[in-house]
Amino acid sequence: MKATTGAEAEAVAQAAAETMWRDDGASRALGMEILEVGPGRARLAMTIRPDMTNGHGTAHGGFIFTLADSAFAFACNSGGERTVAAHCSITFLRPGALGDRLVATAREVSRSGRSGLYDVSVAVGETVIAEFRGHSRTVGGSFIDRLAEG
Repeated sequence: MKATTGAEAEAVAQAAAETMWRDDGASRALGMEILEVGPGRARLAMTIRPDMTNGHGTAHGGFIFTLADSAFAFACNSGGERTVAAHCSITFLRPGALGDRLVATAREVSRSGRSGLYDVSVAVGETVIAEFRGHSRTVGGSFIDRLAEG
């Protein structure tokens, strides 16, 4: 399902985000919030709680990865087609701390056929603490009920 105009693409991205968010218990349980979603892009935020810290007292890398992965998911599914991760990697640049509000900004780098490439920066304020790269694979079919019917 490819939207032909900018307004159509924005509407599809919003519908995709609403549909995914409704069933995304993991992101909601971690206190994530969607700040922005559009064609090939997404911004999500999450605040580091005490149960998200590791033995060094810093943000556990798995939670940073999960935030980046969720932003990646919203960006690569913004076209309304079922899309999953094929490969992801993350580089931790600086530690996050208890109480930090992390913001993950995902953007589409390339999309060709069923494959996509996305970069996600995770930052605390203006300081980037991690860089994530995700490779996506479209697996077929729309997951947006109202658009799939029309």
